[in-house]
Amino acid sequence: MSNDTISTMITLLRNANTRRKTTVQIPSNSITKNIGRILLEEGFVKSIAEHTKNMKDFLDVTLKYSGKKKKPYMTALKRISKPGLKIYSGHRGMPRVLGGIGIVILSTSYGLMTDREARQKKIGGEILCYVW
Repeated sequence: MSNDTISTMITLLRNANTRRKTTVQIPSNSITKNIGRILLEEGFVKSIAEHTKNMKDFLDVTLKYSGKKKKPYMTALKRISKPGLKIYSGHRGMPRVLGGIGIVILSTSYGLMTDREARQKKIGGEILCYVW
């Protein structure tokens, strides 16, 4: 098991998305809960539920698809800041994903938030991942 819980979550979501799975179990901690909350608020996932199995907490993330061919709402997830190389950005130099269609998830001193919220509050932080 990896120590990088964010990469583990992104990989599990990406793999479940390519296999067109309806739900995926993700090991739960405060960061994964907040990333899941952001994905739910932005409309990339349908629902999130928490459960405990063998004294370990998990998130059950229900993925969102459209149409008969089950086209995923979340086409790509990309990890930016890694444990070996942290990437930071101020609110003015914040990247836009696909011209604003996608989101950037940031870790700020006010908690995890999207790039839009960070620009409104005029704060920067560590760029965790891109979602589109």
